[in-house]
Amino acid sequence: MNELEKVPASSDPGFIAPGTRVSLDPGATLLNHRYIMGGSPWRLLKLAGGAASAVENFRDHGVVAAGQSRLARTLINQGFVHPHFPPELSLDDVDIVIPMKDDVTCLQSLLSQLSGAHVTVVDDASSNPVLIREVSNSYGVQFIQLEKNLGPAGARNVGARATTREFIWFIDMDISIENVADTARRLLSAFRDPLVSVCAPRVIGSGGKGLRNQFEITYSPLDMGATSSLVVPGARVGYLPSACLMVRRSTFGEGFDESLRVGEDVDFIWRQSDAGHLVRYDADVVVTHRARTRWGSWWRQRVSYGESSAALAKKHGKRLSPLRADRWTIASWLAFLFGQPLLGARIIHVAREQMQARLEGNDDDRRSVASSVVTKGITGAGGPLARSTVRTFGPLLLLLALHPKLRSKALLVFFTGTLWRFKGTKVDPRDIPLAIADDAAYSVGVFRGALKHKSIIPLKPDITKSTIGLRDVLGLEK
Repeated sequence: MNELEKVPASSDPGFIAPGTRVSLDPGATLLNHRYIMGGSPWRLLKLAGGAASAVENFRDHGVVAAGQSRLARTLINQGFVHPHFPPELSLDDVDIVIPMKDDVTCLQSLLSQLSGAHVTVVDDASSNPVLIREVSNSYGVQFIQLEKNLGPAGARNVGARATTREFIWFIDMDISIENVADTARRLLSAFRDPLVSVCAPRVIGSGGKGLRNQFEITYSPLDMGATSSLVVPGARVGYLPSACLMVRRSTFGEGFDESLRVGEDVDFIWRQSDAGHLVRYDADVVVTHRARTRWGSWWRQRVSYGESSAALAKKHGKRLSPLRADRWTIASWLAFLFGQPLLGARIIHVAREQMQARLEGNDDDRRSVASSVVTKGITGAGGPLARSTVRTFGPLLLLLALHPKLRSKALLVFFTGTLWRFKGTKVDPRDIPLAIADDAAYSVGVFRGALKHKSIIPLKPDITKSTIGLRDVLGLEK
């Protein structure tokens, strides 16, 4: 827990001016006017002085009052609160960079939507560059031809270096934007916060006939969900896809890592966050993305996403672990899974007691807060842990199900993890086989990448330490 201080900071370059409209993150919960739970990544903060009443005001889309700027800045930086700025910048402040290869039809469709924008098309060594140049010229956009294929990262970097405006908007050629000027203004409003370096909209499947296209509408791998969020490694929204990504040029730095053919967007976002910049995901701004046209290419796309984890692990280590939890959270769920509910309940009870002892206030308040925190931290971890397990180890779980003594347990984890991805949505039974295939392809990619790069990190759970000890669980005197 960290204590929030209420100290004016008008000299801070990230100063949040009084009058700024803010709203509380939907995942944040105010507990007994002393603590706030949530944020990106999840944490528990103690609220000092009158901070709780300010947070109550923020909950109802309030404004930052005089003397609350430091509090607002802290809560914004930790993902508890989101600022809302009126749009002042426009499409004229943006250079759009489109990396592309071969698909002229998609390029034509996108360029027809970008009328009035400053566009640069980077042809990444297409088989017919003359035709792509003709199409680009017909729309009056800048055209750059690469003689050697550099991959998406390299093509984006070339386009960024060839442009000069304050913001760079990377858009893949299979993206569709209904109103480019309005979309640009809404994304640009996030950059009114001087600490924001990147902002991206929600990307959903464009739909169409067939099971695959319908599945992509709700479960596109590029869709980061229906809730706007601060983007932080390890948080609910831990990265952003580069399919539609707006970047502040002054923070672009060396750009995308050209050694990564897949996963370069994850690496870029994590480096932005590590450098102290804020990255925002605006789920209220929506664009669409065309699904792969063939089942084979759909499968290969998912495999490539999994395979990228090993290459990313070389740079980012345990962030690529398939799941992360403390040892007693995992132990409690294993206890329930293997028919030892009393042990699982004992772990939860000890966690509540320890949390309660660390809190302030009367017994009832402390008991209520501790119960909420432990419920969120341990009890609420079951579904996400099953989901992470299935995502990486789904095929192995099905193999374990062949063993008579492990069958029920393996299938329970498999079906829980599979169905967890449908949480909060209306399940169409026809989507379930595709969800299983999606996870299987990703798992194949993870194992293939681990072998190719000789890295066990994408397969090794990150089990963290806990304040709970074995003696506590056994009820022994220290």
